[in-house]
Amino acid sequence: MKRIAAMLTTLVLSASAAFAADPPTVYMGELTWTEVRDAIHAGKTTVIIPIGGTEQNGPHMALDKHNLRVRFFSGRVAAALGNALVAPVLAYTPEGSINPPTGHMRFPGTITIPDATFEEILVSTARGYRSQGFRDVVFLGDHGGYQKQIRKAAEKLNREWGGTPARAHAVGEYYEAVSKEYVAALKARGFSEEEIGLHAGLADTSLMLAIDPSLVRTDRLKSAAQDKGNGVNGDPAQSSSSLGKIGVDLIVKRTVEAIKRETAHQ
Repeated sequence: MKRIAAMLTTLVLSASAAFAADPPTVYMGELTWTEVRDAIHAGKTTVIIPIGGTEQNGPHMALDKHNLRVRFFSGRVAAALGNALVAPVLAYTPEGSINPPTGHMRFPGTITIPDATFEEILVSTARGYRSQGFRDVVFLGDHGGYQKQIRKAAEKLNREWGGTPARAHAVGEYYEAVSKEYVAALKARGFSEEEIGLHAGLADTSLMLAIDPSLVRTDRLKSAAQDKGNGVNGDPAQSSSSLGKIGVDLIVKRTVEAIKRETAHQ
């Protein structure tokens, strides 16, 4: 009996230790500071900084598309990596000029900040996480317009951190998977470039339907491409969650592979 009791005690202690080492979520915004501290001590030394953007997405899709999409993918990627936590989404990004309005700033609801401000936010955020014990800072940007600024921020940090174990990673493969590989997969299924589109078309809308359909006004899909001045590039009429699922699996897989390559040499 004593031996059985000892074994049970060991199992309980082991289970408790495992639970304490693993946070209940990969999203730091849902954790306490002590849970983040314990997760870092347990080996979760990679932090993913999701970069979204608040912009128009046609009359059929909500302004938060980039923010919710990159948060979703960052969570999936962090879970697959096993050694990562996800920072809160950066929702304020460069989206065009204010006066006169250019780009997405021509549409109500869009938010913009200057390139230099954006880069400094990235640099400062990364420095803060490094000071707390994170070793790899991963930038995932969901929008094409600021990819150059993300690379510049990572390069600046890596020059600053030379000779230390810390590294910043501008993982462009994430956006490549979203904007090119997923598009190629849709073309292989018979959809045209005109349907797939560059913004708020079939590709964008299908991804959102697979991730969070509450952001899509499905009753407006067929009419969304009719007005050329409404912010849509593409035709979302045939969008579906099943088409979006193709992109979800591909994007997670490619991003996990890229981050593992980036951090393997350290």
